[in-house]
Amino acid sequence: MAENDKGIRLNKYLSEAGICSRREADKQVEAGNVLINGKAVELGQKVMPGDEVIFKGKKVGGKQKPVILLVNKPKGIVSTAEKRERDNIVDFVGYPTRLYPVGRLDKDSHGLILLTNVGELMDNILKASNNHEKEYIVRVNKPITADFIHKMSQGVYLTDLDKTTRKCQVEKLSKYTFKIILMQGLNRQIRRMCMELGYRVQDLERVRIVNLTLDGLGVGEYRKITDSEYEVLKSKLKGMD
Repeated sequence: MAENDKGIRLNKYLSEAGICSRREADKQVEAGNVLINGKAVELGQKVMPGDEVIFKGKKVGGKQKPVILLVNKPKGIVSTAEKRERDNIVDFVGYPTRLYPVGRLDKDSHGLILLTNVGELMDNILKASNNHEKEYIVRVNKPITADFIHKMSQGVYLTDLDKTTRKCQVEKLSKYTFKIILMQGLNRQIRRMCMELGYRVQDLERVRIVNLTLDGLGVGEYRKITDSEYEVLKSKLKGMD
């Protein structure tokens, strides 16, 4: 925390301490799970030098060393930090610092997911308006046609969500496999898009998030982001220090 008389906004303090994203911090404040000096707090409240912050009954320390991990998630692992989920991604990786997944990757899908304690990273990647690219390789159950590629790229109306997906880049790779680059993240979006067009996804792998890729990572492996990767990532994300 910056030691000055103006203090620091509570949601930023919790984010920098690796507790959660700023958005999630605001939700936890509204739920009454955050105290400052033993008292309930309000949205927008600031943490002043010397204040004691309690999150869900535990004291929160100051700013942690930033950690960003690239993980090649296997199928069957759930993209959550919730301990009640036996096969959660945090326990699977077992990193000594408390980390949180950035977004989700379906249990039945595999590939790249980020774990971090950098709240700004979570906020900026998850913010749909920032248009950050996520690339996937998808195998479906029947031959891919030119009409399928065209309709996928132009946007597909999802009946159960009552939404039409954004235009995106789609490229046929083989008879049953295509590449798709999305700049939004609706729940099970690719699977829903395929179903609307009469296809069923048989395998879905995320291979890239912004400038970060799976290159060199085997299934179930992880590594820290490199300094050069982090600098490029920051340059592409808005609002990161």
